[in-house]
Amino acid sequence: MTPDIPHLWPLIGVAVIIAGFVLRFNPMLVVIVTAIATAAAAGFGPMAILTAIGSGFIKTRNLPLIILLPLAVIGLLERHGLRQHAQNWISRIKSATAGRLLIVYLAARELTAAMGLTSLGGHPQMVRPLLAPMAEGATETRYGKLPDRIRHKLRAYAAATDNVGLFFGEDIFVAFGAIVLMTTFLHEAGIDVEPLHVAMWGIPTAIAAFIIHAWRLRRLDQALARELDGKPEVPAVPSVPATQEGR
Repeated sequence: MTPDIPHLWPLIGVAVIIAGFVLRFNPMLVVIVTAIATAAAAGFGPMAILTAIGSGFIKTRNLPLIILLPLAVIGLLERHGLRQHAQNWISRIKSATAGRLLIVYLAARELTAAMGLTSLGGHPQMVRPLLAPMAEGATETRYGKLPDRIRHKLRAYAAATDNVGLFFGEDIFVAFGAIVLMTTFLHEAGIDVEPLHVAMWGIPTAIAAFIIHAWRLRRLDQALARELDGKPEVPAVPSVPATQEGR
């Protein structure tokens, strides 16, 4: 391999992690195998790999505490009726629909992620206790009691909305880790790119993602109207035979 051609073998970790998730292996096992495969492809020896894993563990040993403490607080709030309060509050807004609510959240999630405030949302702290119950409450206000199929559909759309807003919003934040990684990789390949330019080019993508997903959410409202707004058909009354009328 010539010095002018960048060494791309460490990218084999991307293929490993995709294959692991497609085959539905244990996520923790997939991540560990990916880290080892990437380090080995980059030329790390066994001791260097163990050293890197150990130093990474030492640096992130407080991470479980950061994750578990908010989960405990959210669990206590849910136990004391957070989901019910969210449903009752949104049900008072007569013009609210699941699609409109999720569009507003999508815009807020993208804007805050673009400013680096990625922790303001998320599945455990926002989607499960607040966003999904509010979408269900807005739909129940219009159509009454919902079947489980519709509830799961609304929860899936709420989770997808959070994912889209975060994924495309954080690409605009200049200090985001992916932007630093891309600029570093390009710099090593002999292409000098400023992180600000990479972040600026993330804006059209974020706008396109917002428009496309907002359109999908508008279609969600239309689909719910078709599925839940129809009146049940009145069963036909069977005619009485003539022989029975004379009896």
